[in-house]
Amino acid sequence: MRSNRRDFIKKASLAGVGLSILPNMLQAQAEKRPMASRYMGSFAAPQLEKIRIALIGVGARGSGHTKQLATIEGTEIVAISDLYQDWATQSADAAKEIGKGQRHKNIKTYHSDENAWKRMLQEVKPDAVFISTPWELHAPMAIESMKQGAHAFVEVPMATTLEELWEMVNTSEATGKHCMMMENVNYGRDELLYLNMVRQGVIGELLHAEAAYIHELRWQMHEVERRTGSWRTYHYAKRNGNLYPTHGLGPVAQYMNLARTDDNFRRLTSFSSPGRGRNVFAKEEFGKDHKWNAMDFAGGDINTSIVKTNLGRTIMMQWDETSPRPYTRHNIIQGTEGILAGFPTRIAMDGGVKIGDQQLSKDHHYWVQGEQLQAVYEKYEHPMYKRLGALAKKMGGHGGMDFMMLYRIVECLQQGRPLDQNVYEGAFWSAITPLSEASVSQDGTPQDFPDFTRGEWKNTKPLDIII
Repeated sequence: MRSNRRDFIKKASLAGVGLSILPNMLQAQAEKRPMASRYMGSFAAPQLEKIRIALIGVGARGSGHTKQLATIEGTEIVAISDLYQDWATQSADAAKEIGKGQRHKNIKTYHSDENAWKRMLQEVKPDAVFISTPWELHAPMAIESMKQGAHAFVEVPMATTLEELWEMVNTSEATGKHCMMMENVNYGRDELLYLNMVRQGVIGELLHAEAAYIHELRWQMHEVERRTGSWRTYHYAKRNGNLYPTHGLGPVAQYMNLARTDDNFRRLTSFSSPGRGRNVFAKEEFGKDHKWNAMDFAGGDINTSIVKTNLGRTIMMQWDETSPRPYTRHNIIQGTEGILAGFPTRIAMDGGVKIGDQQLSKDHHYWVQGEQLQAVYEKYEHPMYKRLGALAKKMGGHGGMDFMMLYRIVECLQQGRPLDQNVYEGAFWSAITPLSEASVSQDGTPQDFPDFTRGEWKNTKPLDIII
């Protein structure tokens, strides 16, 4: 893992240059799909009554996934791999306890070796692999998992380069295995509410969205040897763009049906502010000889990107994990007849918001928010949230969205249904990062999205309003 990180840092420092010579490669990737491969847009794998699950990486995210997956009927945790023995053992013990010593009783652990996960895949042959490792390891681990016969479920973002995203798409198509980026925010209560509302035409034709991940995380730099800061800090020093786009983008992309029938990503332009906050933080919090003070955190503190779709619709995206400000994902969708917005949750409509005989606001100049929203939830609550929301909230994980996501993955595999997020959506949403890095390095020059579906998005129906 440490050698991979060194290779990654070297590669990342060349990202801006590399993308300028990629057009021929990207065009070659977009050529006709090989005969032995299949389009995975609405793919439903054969039913799995019992799902044998392996996990790679059980730190902050992976340990939570282990516990929640262990509670879901029809799962069996069969193996866990982590670089650190204590983390692998702790997660295995937690799963055994949840399974009351029966359902998850034969968990093999692999650790203390950066290639232990490869041995795990070869020896255990799981049905599904859940990957919660540093960003630069997502692609190689997912690709090998699929090649070894498992469905791959990857934490966000799905990969860090366009080349890796293409390889993940091609491997999924060649093996007939799911490769899903686990975008948990798509399962948030308000995100599901808004999806249901826009599908019912409540705000008219969709024109514009805003999506963000603004979350001050400088404190993670104190995680020097283990946990997120020990590897993520290097990204801030070596890269300049929107490094974490999918929490905000995933939901609004599904509102707009991007990469599914209606529309698709077309072009992006991106700019970053100067990089200041982490240099200041390093000097204030660490000694002058500390390794963080040997780095220049040149990546911009705030990145703003604009996406234009094939239909001419726009998405304003922001990313900032440095500035001292409140958390937000924006979660804004604007239509011809109204707007749905987040942080705080609020809506406004042309002519005001009226639910039944209740006139909640008199016109579009007034937000409906707070306690007034209860009537909106009662009318437009997503049916899946009605079914699973109470259980998900009890089980936890970002207010329940983590559990609902994992529950839906298991449910779809058991019932042989298409997943809620296909491999192409994960690729498009994650492509924001390398495209924004290229645009920033070229002073905002627009970057075209590759079509990971090879034109098939036009034949892929929108995500159902799942009951």
